[in-house]
Amino acid sequence: MIEAQKGTRDILPGEIARWQLVEAQARATFELYGFREIRTPIFESTELFSRTIGEATDIVSKEMYTFLDRKGRSLTLRPENTAPVARAVIEHQMHRGAGLQRLYYIGPMFRYERPQKGRARQFHQIGVEVFGSEHPAVDAETLEMLMAFLESLGIAGAELAVNSVGCPVCRPAYREALLAYLRPHRDSLCEDCRRRLAENPLRCFDCKVPADQETMSAAPPITESLCAACRDHFARLVALLEALAIRHRIEPRLVRGLDYYRRTSFEVTVPGLGSQNALLGGGRYDGLIRDLGGPDVPGFGFAVGEERLVLSLPAAAAAAEGAPDIYMAAIGEEGVARALVVGRWLRRTGKRIVLEPQPDKSLRAQMRRAHDLGAAFVLIIGESEVREGSVTIRRMADGTQERVAAQRVEGRLREMAGA
Repeated sequence: MIEAQKGTRDILPGEIARWQLVEAQARATFELYGFREIRTPIFESTELFSRTIGEATDIVSKEMYTFLDRKGRSLTLRPENTAPVARAVIEHQMHRGAGLQRLYYIGPMFRYERPQKGRARQFHQIGVEVFGSEHPAVDAETLEMLMAFLESLGIAGAELAVNSVGCPVCRPAYREALLAYLRPHRDSLCEDCRRRLAENPLRCFDCKVPADQETMSAAPPITESLCAACRDHFARLVALLEALAIRHRIEPRLVRGLDYYRRTSFEVTVPGLGSQNALLGGGRYDGLIRDLGGPDVPGFGFAVGEERLVLSLPAAAAAAEGAPDIYMAAIGEEGVARALVVGRWLRRTGKRIVLEPQPDKSLRAQMRRAHDLGAAFVLIIGESEVREGSVTIRRMADGTQERVAAQRVEGRLREMAGA
């Protein structure tokens, strides 16, 4: 038997309602704030990710699904979607439009990493990107939207942590201060962190090795090395979050795992996600468009793993979604034929109908099936109903039923549903 590959999974009909709930709520919330959906290709030029994410990151060095096409071009299944969206903005000159570009996306990403709770090799992200302003109000409003989105899903215990990771003006001095702290600890660091010392020491903050995490907990915070402009930007952001009454904490050692981030960096955690309780993260990337050959257009955004969102939903979320309004219990061939006609008519009024044409199946068995599906009503069409041009309506909640003329079915269903 051929099975799904490690790190991938089928999302079955019994759980899809929770995914649909998350996606529908994302679209509804983001569009209230002026965001529009964008869809980028699943694979891109490998150079797009190596240039933007950074050669020293684990994503580029260890986790990308990269392959050569038939003409020898190096392509990569997208491990994240900020760089592809930035590429699309440049390619289609969206930055030339009036005002800000507010974009959101929903789709699959790919990383070769160890599968764990809420993380997979093919995973799905919901993300937003804002291009065109470096004002901290963009950061604050987008964070307010994010927390409103999580609240609308009923996700409890979400905690926002914010930091500033500086800019090209102040980061070199911090890099030297961090190296001065880490060099005496070099021999005790893991192999990856020793490599990061030479390539990008800020990546050491991302290490998941407990001993290294303890070492990094005493490292000098980047907030002590910020230039005046970055300090001002961060102070204004914090003031706006407080004005919006958004609960948050300042985490001075919080960095993001991608090299294109500047200034604002943030993370949201929730309990119950296993050893790593981070639900999502993001920040500001003011140099990304320029690094890809476009103009100097600021950007801010975040991405959340949809798998981890679904895991964080309350148990009752979308539990009743997907249940049919009506189950058609058809007896005999003539009953099936009449049920097809009645079902077509009712579907055009917006009713969700299930008809499973098994004319020899007993009414008792069909009623059990309707119960298992969670149908609100059963329409029974047997020999006598066909002969009379009628339908028997059974309300599953209390077992009451009555026979009505076929042309009165829609109106009577509406009356019974409101009873």
